[in-house]
Amino acid sequence: VAAARPENLTIKNYESVKKNYFLIAKKAIEIIENNDVIFLSSTTVCYFIAQHLPDNLKLRVVTNSIIIAEELRVKENVSVILLGGEMDKKGNCYDGIAIETVRKLRMDKCFICTSAISAEFGMSIQRTAAISFFNGVMDSSKRKIGLFPKEKIGFDSIVSISPAERLDMLITDWDAMEEDLELFREKGIEVIVVEKE
Repeated sequence: VAAARPENLTIKNYESVKKNYFLIAKKAIEIIENNDVIFLSSTTVCYFIAQHLPDNLKLRVVTNSIIIAEELRVKENVSVILLGGEMDKKGNCYDGIAIETVRKLRMDKCFICTSAISAEFGMSIQRTAAISFFNGVMDSSKRKIGLFPKEKIGFDSIVSISPAERLDMLITDWDAMEEDLELFREKGIEVIVVEKE
């Protein structure tokens, strides 16, 4: 069962950038089109996306992370919808208010990453509180894109959010096991593997 980050550690606290996380974020940015409405989950990979969005890309970004919203606040061509509600200690909202709001939105693409993903157990997390939230995000999105570094592939966390096949695309890195990736392909998920630079 996959373990979570320590409770007081947020996505801004990493002293060194994991190269695979950064390259997955870079590949995700290539999929974003001008005038898209996208969702960025409160994860390290999505934080890297927020940091490196091109200045000329006009977007509306929905997020439940005050840290990602703060990063995007200064980007001139990015409009931010911050999902409210009761905020946890890491600056994220997953409660009923956030769920109700996200269900009223329609997004072109959602970029999500959870504690773990396997073909059998699907996307999984540690806290039951976020199950309805993530399903609401996926219900409101035309394309569902999973951003899963190899550390999260082929593992199960405590609670399944949804089957893996709810994803349209999965972006991972060069160290992911090919047998795991083939199981996702068999479920109709487009798998993109970023190469090491």
